[in-house]
Amino acid sequence: MTDQMEDERARASAWFRSLRDEIVAAFEGLEDTHAKGPFSDSPAGRFEVTETKRASDDGSDAGGGLMSVMRGGRVFEKVGVNVSTVYGKLGERAQAAMAARKGIPGMKDDPRFWASGISLVAHMQNPHCPAVHMNTRMFWTPHAWWFGGGSDLNPCLEYDADTAHFHGVQQEHCDRHGAAHYPRLKAWADEYFYIPHRKRARGVGGIFLDDHNSGDWEADFAFIQDIGRACLPAFVPLVENRREADFGEAEKDAQLVHRGLYAEYNLVYDRGTKFGLETGHDANAVLMSLPPLAKWV
Repeated sequence: MTDQMEDERARASAWFRSLRDEIVAAFEGLEDTHAKGPFSDSPAGRFEVTETKRASDDGSDAGGGLMSVMRGGRVFEKVGVNVSTVYGKLGERAQAAMAARKGIPGMKDDPRFWASGISLVAHMQNPHCPAVHMNTRMFWTPHAWWFGGGSDLNPCLEYDADTAHFHGVQQEHCDRHGAAHYPRLKAWADEYFYIPHRKRARGVGGIFLDDHNSGDWEADFAFIQDIGRACLPAFVPLVENRREADFGEAEKDAQLVHRGLYAEYNLVYDRGTKFGLETGHDANAVLMSLPPLAKWV
C-alpha cells in the first residue's frame, strides 16, 4: 500500500505487536511464579499461537495477525492476546454503519480501509482475581484516520483496593498527556461498558476512547501507546495479590454468573466484535474474548 501515512501505519502495527509480546511474556511469568494456593500444582500454562489470515472477495490478501490463547493454566483459565493488521474495502453494511456513526464523506466512492490493533481478554481460574479487557487500535481510510481503545476491570468479587489501584494506574498514564483526559475517558468507559438490558455495568470501569484524532498523529500515537502500557502495571499486581486466595463453590458460581454478563455484552454491543465479524476476520480470533464457561440463572 503506497497511500499517505504508510510509515505511520507500519509504526502503529509494529507497536501493537511489541506490546503483545510483552504481555504474553508477563502472563506466562505469572504462570511460572504461581507456587502455592489453588491450581499451583497444575502445569504452568503456555500460549498457543495461531496465524490468522484474511482474504478479500476476489481471494487476494487482506491481512491477518496472530491469535495467542492460553487455556487451563494455573492462573488463567482462558486468556487471549490477539494482534491483527487488516485492509481492503468496507462492505456496504460496514460503510453504512461507519457513515452513520462518523459522517465521513466519500466513503461510498472509495471504501478502502486499513486497521491494526491489539485485543486482550483474560478470564481467571481464581474468582478472587478479576477478569480484564484491553484494546488499542488505529483505523485509516483515505478520508480520515483515528485511534481508539481502552481498558476495563471485570471482577466477580469486587475489592475497593483493586478498583482504586486499577483506576490510579490508568489516570497516571493518561495524565502524561493532559489532566483532562482521564475524567473524560473514565466517563466514556462508564457509558460504553454498560449493559442496557441488565441496567448495570459489566464491571468496575476503566477508560475508553474512540475516533481520537487531534490532528497531531505523533501526539495521538504516544497517547494510545500509554493506554496500552498501563495494562500490565494496572492488572498484574491485582493477580499477584489474589491468586493464592482460597475459594469455594459459592465464589466459583458467582464468577460463572458474572461471565454471562461479559458474554452478553460482547455479543450484543461490542464494536470490535461487530467490526471483526462484518469484515470477514477469523471468527475464532474475533470471539476469543468469550469466557470458557459461563452460567445464566
